[in-house]
Amino acid sequence: MSRQVHGFFYLAMAMLTVGSTVIASKLIASGLPPFSATALRFAIAFPVFLLLMWATGARLPKLSRSDRLILLIQAGAGSVGYTTLLISGLSLTSAADAGVIIGTLPVVAAAISILLLRERPQRALLLAVALATAGVLSIAFTPDAAGGSLSGNALIFLAVVCEGLFILLNKKLKTEIAPLAQSTMMAGIGFIVAAIPAAIFEAPFAQDISASAVAAVVYYALVPTVGGFLLWYAGAERVSGTEAALFTALAPVSAVMLAFVLLGEQVGLHQLAGIACVLAAVLGLAFAGTRTVKLAGGR
Repeated sequence: MSRQVHGFFYLAMAMLTVGSTVIASKLIASGLPPFSATALRFAIAFPVFLLLMWATGARLPKLSRSDRLILLIQAGAGSVGYTTLLISGLSLTSAADAGVIIGTLPVVAAAISILLLRERPQRALLLAVALATAGVLSIAFTPDAAGGSLSGNALIFLAVVCEGLFILLNKKLKTEIAPLAQSTMMAGIGFIVAAIPAAIFEAPFAQDISASAVAAVVYYALVPTVGGFLLWYAGAERVSGTEAALFTALAPVSAVMLAFVLLGEQVGLHQLAGIACVLAAVLGLAFAGTRTVKLAGGR
């Protein structure tokens, strides 16, 4: 196979792992409190990232005080905020609904850039925002279908906003940080940020812990977090940025399909309509070239 075809395969597998985080989070929500699960995720992923850095000879960069503060906020929002809100939301709503909502991430990130960075929106971006909004609204107002709930869907959307802030803050870093180094730092800082509220508010060792939930955390840490990182960058270096951007549209599709196959959730017309709108929005953004795709596995 050609280098480009190999790249397409790696990107598709990376997005499959991203979609599977919704299924893993659904299982985690039934047996572990969110901060404890998040701390455990990063406790497992962090040493693996350190080992990868040692194997590749990568080094952590010297950072200014402002960059260290930005990384701390990024870890709080994109690493801990995203994961805990996703787990909390999935304790209330269906994985299929969550899959549609997380698919809006590229559009939400672009919209945040407009609002906070005062970037001038292109017509294609405004259309993408409208399509993504229509996709979310198609499931937001049918909360009783397939086990969804309005409050759970709202928590999932807040998780997406946290991830959008992660992307926005990345633009504020003055020092260029290699993806592997950034993922390693996000995992290490994320563990500390999540472990503190877990120890104070959740007392995880005093509760009955589900074996399936722990297994799901281990999967989340090793496959989507570390494996997804490796797959994405292996693919991204073989194709153009626009081609890589197109593959992000596979994440919500894989999440909805995995919810149907693995969890037995019903996929209704409202979810199919929602995912169609989200796919159109993401593909429109990619073709318009209005964003740069960057996946940090340690989030």
